[in-house]
Amino acid sequence: MDLQDFISGKYIKQIEYKSFSPEKINHEWIVSTPEVNKLLAEANRLIGELNAFSQIIPDVDFFITMHILKEATTSSRIEGTKTNMEEALVKEEDINPEKRDDWAEVQNYIKAINTSMKN
Repeated sequence: MDLQDFISGKYIKQIEYKSFSPEKINHEWIVSTPEVNKLLAEANRLIGELNAFSQIIPDVDFFITMHILKEATTSSRIEGTKTNMEEALVKEEDINPEKRDDWAEVQNYIKAINTSMKN
């Protein structure tokens, strides 16, 4: 099926409303638009580049953990927390009691990201 001819679904009249019924997407796709082909080629190149970087990093899981930690502290800072990356790595009992609420916010953010990655 040519991507340009794809219709995502249709509205079906119900008793007092219309509902949207999506079209199945498990077709063999033909992409005839040069712009889309160029974007797909660029995406493939970037995925290959990312894969090459993953071969260089000795412990990808550690790298991802540190990236999540950085994202959690940066995003939480927007909300007013003052926990930095070093503090986020420390156990709760080793955190100054005045800073524990901020530390807990960062930990909750990390848990939320980890939970969403598992699902």
